[in-house]
Amino acid sequence: MARGIIFDVDGTLIDSNDAHAHAWVDALREYGHDVDFARIRPLIGMGGDKLLPEVIGVAEDSTEGRAISGRRGDVFRLRHLAQLRPFPKARELVERLERDGRTVTVASSATKDDLEALLDKVGLRHLADFAASKDDAERSKPDPDIVHAALGRIGLPPAEVVMIGDTPYDVEAAKRAGIRAIAFRCGGGWTDADFADAAAIFDGPADLLAHLDESPIAR
Repeated sequence: MARGIIFDVDGTLIDSNDAHAHAWVDALREYGHDVDFARIRPLIGMGGDKLLPEVIGVAEDSTEGRAISGRRGDVFRLRHLAQLRPFPKARELVERLERDGRTVTVASSATKDDLEALLDKVGLRHLADFAASKDDAERSKPDPDIVHAALGRIGLPPAEVVMIGDTPYDVEAAKRAGIRAIAFRCGGGWTDADFADAAAIFDGPADLLAHLDESPIAR
């Protein structure tokens, strides 16, 4: 039985992956880089430290990289955040896990500012207090740095923790940190074959909540 749960947020608790991709496209265009949405979308789940070198060959910690990344955050919060909605039963799933006595935290490649805003939208602002974000790790997913940071805050051995995410990057980061992963299909863009290393796959928060007692969390 898992005593600790680490959630990803984007695409896992809230339907925000497309919005992040559009924000990257818009910010890149403002700085002279015309990159298609279809090129960006499969990279959502990574942080800018991975995405920017991949699509335009620019390091995030360069002058241009910092400018684009900062502008992306502005675009996301100003143009997209208000329209985002949590997935059905996202808050209820977390509340059920907490009632059952499990320790719940977050490991997200999002910046701290984005993460706090997203958790507000889900009605889970309290998770931000102990969340691990991009600001707490040198490298974003699929590197395990953020998951290690979350494990440090959750205070449990890896064998007693499960991570829940919506991309292969979440599953790989969990595996490299030595913990089991549950994959959600609700983030979109991936097949079940992409989640081959996950301990289980569910449609999203509502599906897991309905089958919690049969999931790797209970086993």
